[in-house]
Amino acid sequence: MKRAILASLVLALTSSVATAQTFPFNEAGVTNGHWHLNSKDVAANEKIFVGMGGKAFEAGGLHRVMFPGVVVTLDQAPGTPPPNGPTVGSVVNHVGFIVNNVQEQVAKWKAAGVPVEPGTNGRLDQAYVNTPDGFRIEILENKNQPTAIQSEHVHLFLPEADIPKAQAWYAKVLGAKAGLRNNAPVDDLPGVQLRFNKAETPQATTKGRILDHIGFDVKDLKAFIKTLEANNIKLDSPYTVNAAGVGLAFITDPWGTRIELNERPAS
Repeated sequence: MKRAILASLVLALTSSVATAQTFPFNEAGVTNGHWHLNSKDVAANEKIFVGMGGKAFEAGGLHRVMFPGVVVTLDQAPGTPPPNGPTVGSVVNHVGFIVNNVQEQVAKWKAAGVPVEPGTNGRLDQAYVNTPDGFRIEILENKNQPTAIQSEHVHLFLPEADIPKAQAWYAKVLGAKAGLRNNAPVDDLPGVQLRFNKAETPQATTKGRILDHIGFDVKDLKAFIKTLEANNIKLDSPYTVNAAGVGLAFITDPWGTRIELNERPAS
């Protein structure tokens, strides 16, 4: 009996920790959730993300690091093949964090062993982190934000003619708010901005890469799935509920970005 109570408490705690990072849902009932890696070396990647200010924890048998706006899941299920390529070359070329002071944070990260590279053309308000297995992260600056670091963007590389189509697809499917940043099209969702860049050729799907998929939390997954089906969007696999009571479904956008949809317990 005591073991059962303890297990329930642990399950409740890990469920609440996993959702504590999220921003409020948008009108479509969607908010940013997680970035799921397929790390060659989980411990090495965990050290990097903790060095960047994330909080490490384990839930559902997986290693995770939490930041405001996103959880980075570091490993796939046992038996999953190692990543077949870096983010560069896939539809999701890189992701981005925003910090309150790039140079101050970079100095701390380097002292913690984080592999940091300078910004483009010597920019002091930009930096890059590239993990040993090819997960590329852009770092940008907002001196007015209250947190030292938080999730900021996911950068998709697409054929130029497909960029307006992708902007419209995410607005329709996830309720993203279409807009412009530096005269370039973007889609805004709570906790993350989707940015689009021109690629000369179609990029590889994310499935099987170091960043296997991105994840969004939804309020009512079964109702959301009905909306997807009404828009002729098929699930990659059937709806399921895991041992922690989290509803799961996967879709893939028309350009190869694999997306996990989660409905987490209210607790």
